Amino acid sequence: MKSAIVILAGLCAATVQAATPADLLTGYHTAAAQQTAGFQPSAQRGAAFHTRNFGVSAKLASCASCHTDNPAQAGRHVVTDKPIKPLAPAANAERLTDPAKVEKWFKRNCTEVVGRECSAAEKADYIAYVTGGR
Repeated sequence: MKSAIVILAGLCAATVQAATPADLLTGYHTAAAQQTAGFQPSAQRGAAFHTRNFGVSAKLASCASCHTDNPAQAGRHVVTDKPIKPLAPAANAERLTDPAKVEKWFKRNCTEVVGRECSAAEKADYIAYVTGGR
C-alpha cells in the first residue's frame, strides 16, 4: 500500500512537470518578446539555425551534424555514435514534453555547437522549426 502511494505521488508530480511543445514555444516566445518587442518565432529561422555551421567544433559543426537535416528522422551522435531519437514531436511523442529536459539539452547542445547558451528567441525559432509551426 505504501509503495502504491509513493508511485501515485510520483505519477502526479510527473504530470505537473509535463508540458506540450506549444507550451514551451509560448514560454520562449514570451521571454524573447520581453527582450525584443514584436518578436515572433520563425520556423524558417529555426531551420537556418539547425543547419548553420557555427565553427566551434569540426565534428559538432551544426545541430544537423547529429540530428540530420530532417528533425523527423533519427540521428546519431557524431562523437559517441549513440543513436538519437527524432527531434520532431510528430515522430517522437516524448520530445518537448519535459521543460527541465528541454532546458538541459538546449544548454548542453548550444554550448557544444554554438559556443554559448542559446537565447530565448533562438529556442523559440528552433521549437517552431521542429514542430512544423509558425
